[in-house]
Amino acid sequence: MRVLFVEPPKNYWFIMGEYISPPLGVLTLVGYLDTNDRDVEIRVVDCQAEKIGWDGLEKHVEAFQPDVVAPSGLGTCNAYTVIRTTELAKKVNPEVTTVVGGQHFSALAGESLEGYPSIDVVVRGEGEQTFNTLIKALEEKQSLSGVNGISFRHEGAVVHNPDRPLIKDLDALPFPAYHYVKEHMKTYYFTLMAGKDVSFAIVEGSRGCSYNCSYCSQWRYWRRHCRVKSAERIVDEIERLHRDYGTKFFWLADDNFNLDERADKLCDEIMKRGLADEVTWFCQVRCDEIVNHPTLLPKMRKAGNIWVLTGFDNPDPEVLKTFRRLGITKTLAKEAVNLLRKNGVFSQGMFIIGERRDSHESIEVIRQYADWLDPDIATFMTLTPFPGTEIYEAAKLNGWIEDFNWSNYDMVHAIMPTEHLTRAEVQEELFKCYRSFFGNWKRRYQGFFSENPITRRTYQFLAREAILTRLAQLF
Repeated sequence: MRVLFVEPPKNYWFIMGEYISPPLGVLTLVGYLDTNDRDVEIRVVDCQAEKIGWDGLEKHVEAFQPDVVAPSGLGTCNAYTVIRTTELAKKVNPEVTTVVGGQHFSALAGESLEGYPSIDVVVRGEGEQTFNTLIKALEEKQSLSGVNGISFRHEGAVVHNPDRPLIKDLDALPFPAYHYVKEHMKTYYFTLMAGKDVSFAIVEGSRGCSYNCSYCSQWRYWRRHCRVKSAERIVDEIERLHRDYGTKFFWLADDNFNLDERADKLCDEIMKRGLADEVTWFCQVRCDEIVNHPTLLPKMRKAGNIWVLTGFDNPDPEVLKTFRRLGITKTLAKEAVNLLRKNGVFSQGMFIIGERRDSHESIEVIRQYADWLDPDIATFMTLTPFPGTEIYEAAKLNGWIEDFNWSNYDMVHAIMPTEHLTRAEVQEELFKCYRSFFGNWKRRYQGFFSENPITRRTYQFLAREAILTRLAQLF
């Protein structure tokens, strides 16, 4: 049996600058399948790294003649590229089995199967064991009714098999199959964070989150279970990527990087193996975690941590309560920024506009809040009703959603109005947020000439990318 995994052609998210990231989801599935089913012939086509357009992808499908095509479905904004890949595969061979997964299609499994005849199977939730079992059933021409964790069509109806239990020991999983894209490893980069000449990879340290923010789909996708990989397992992967492929910058893809005993051990392990002077890394940390563990920050910086993203969201306690962002206060947020700066760690603050009660005045308060906190850079987002979130359910029930084009679910397109603002006004307010923060001449001057090389490079890059100009084109 031949299985083709595809990272489809797509545009990068311009707010974070130009980048090409390894298709971690695909490589994780490939690693498990390659380890457990040696009879399968596997090919990975990364259209981003290989600069392949839709016509080129069609030629790859024609040449390989796969029995199964599985496109990567990282986020809602890329849902249509997944669907287009399945349509292309069916055009080449109507008998091919197309399989999709990820958070968007897991949340909308039934709707996707009913709306898009080119999709044959949806793998819901955690995919390694489910996909492997599915391939075995297809190989042996068995009924799909025994494959837990999938939704599919049968005799004109959509069937949802029972969920599959989550994998207990993440350390037991094989490494992502980077050897399938080894010729492209030097082409993966993240310009904003590390520069275009520094190779980049994503390392998964955990799955799930113990919090339950109303706008986030992660905790539901992982059934509110947070499972972690050991510090040794994480550093094993970092060391292998650095040794075998020369990777130097890593995104630790934990939904929330807890500054706990494991983080402490992770830093020790990186330094023990002599990697601290060889690699740098990024992580996402809650501001209360930063404040509650200040003594860990200098060790993280010494172990190569150069960039931390933390969510400040909104200064209004009532809005934070709606978001279920309990424990995040203005005092904690300010202290977190100060602690990161004191330890030479670049701080990126996230802010959300477009909450149902937002007005011109309340968004101006958010702008002032961002200016007062003064993180090294601020990223402003529109509240986006991603499928699988409570926000989506409420917005759909109440008819708030005005834009049903999944491509615009990227957090920089306004999808919903508020009680006081039209969707167009929310969009314009987003532009004003960026103009207010990055148009500040004092901040720009300090950024361009900062003693911190990361800050200096970042502000020079943002100026070249003309982020404000691109945002202005959205309204």
